[in-house]
Amino acid sequence: MVTDKMLAVHFDQPGGPEVLCLKEVARPSPAEGEVLLEVAASALNRADLIQRQGQYAPPPGASNILGLEASGHVAELGPGCRGPWKIGDPAMALLPGGGQAQYVTVPEGLLMPVPEGLTLTEAAAIPEAWLTAFQLLHCVGGVKEGETVLIHAGTGGVGTAAIQLTRLFKAIPLVTTSPKEKIEMAKRLGAETGFDYKKEDFSEEALKTTQGVGVNVILDCIGGSYWEKNINCLAADGRWVLYGLMGGEDVRGPLLSKLLWKRASLRASLLRLRDRKKLFTLPV
Repeated sequence: MVTDKMLAVHFDQPGGPEVLCLKEVARPSPAEGEVLLEVAASALNRADLIQRQGQYAPPPGASNILGLEASGHVAELGPGCRGPWKIGDPAMALLPGGGQAQYVTVPEGLLMPVPEGLTLTEAAAIPEAWLTAFQLLHCVGGVKEGETVLIHAGTGGVGTAAIQLTRLFKAIPLVTTSPKEKIEMAKRLGAETGFDYKKEDFSEEALKTTQGVGVNVILDCIGGSYWEKNINCLAADGRWVLYGLMGGEDVRGPLLSKLLWKRASLRASLLRLRDRKKLFTLPV
């Protein structure tokens, strides 16, 4: 039975994990074209951590409850729903927020069937990381068969998804991570090789691996502190895809002239801030 209250992860002020608590809040009701999902599991993403720290506000109109993805069962259909969903169906969802609660409303276009063989707990970790990796590689980066892709933070959620998708696109994934054990894990997932960014210059190693040609695409969640090394190992006509700023936002130096010299492009993307209608029509 669906009630008008639910429990949700809550915090009154920014801070570390200690500010989090469970709080009873109003249960959302599905609006036009939305589905109410009874949550079985939700994943934790870096965006949740920096939102909790007060550094990443949810987009306008989104829930301020943490959680960018979830899995569970359909509990209620809002007016105007035209999809195949029925009450009780298992599903996973990409969310602008709200997943870390007992219930969350989801535009029906962002609700997906759980792949066969996955538990609901496993399915909760699929939408944000895998759709981010897909849109970075395919929709933004335009990865082609035979190209080389350098994936920073290669053993994170997006990184591990990107390794496998790069192989699916018949391209060659390289990763940066640390320590050596994580590089071996990345190789088991399909990475051609990996570079320990704490002990070696990944830029020079990437050039050696590509016989001096450079990498065709870089998936970069680091930003400012990596700009020189990125541009150094980027191939002519390469695409540098920026989707995070873990290494800072400031760039000091001749970035534009170096991009121009290589005929390279710098492309930026954030999945959470995409317009819903445009998100439904991402090219595949």
